[in-house]
Amino acid sequence: AAMLLAETTGMIVVLKGAPTVVAAPGEPAYVNVSGNPGMATGGSGDVLTGVITSLIAQGASPLEAAVSGVYWHGLAGDLAAEAFGERGTLAGDIVGKLSEADALIGKNSRFRYIETSRFV
Repeated sequence: AAMLLAETTGMIVVLKGAPTVVAAPGEPAYVNVSGNPGMATGGSGDVLTGVITSLIAQGASPLEAAVSGVYWHGLAGDLAAEAFGERGTLAGDIVGKLSEADALIGKNSRFRYIETSRFV
């Protein structure tokens, strides 16, 4: 569905779910490997939007920002779930774990690219 929407609209699509999929016209889809069901809470998508937007503002391409941002957001959600439990995680808890997630990802490249599973 994400690939079809990306091709139809010519836009990058982030299909938030389990798992989250990122698709861009003419590209294979990226399937995210981080995140958990506790992230299905009000405001979590707003946090994701902010993460992706911040990466674009720092110079990442929209596709790089979407793929990296989805992973970073999901990892922060995983850390929040470890700290507060999946059922107790709030969007603000995800925000509070972004720095810790960033440190875990490391500083190996400018935008902290992550390994994803690519599907054709």
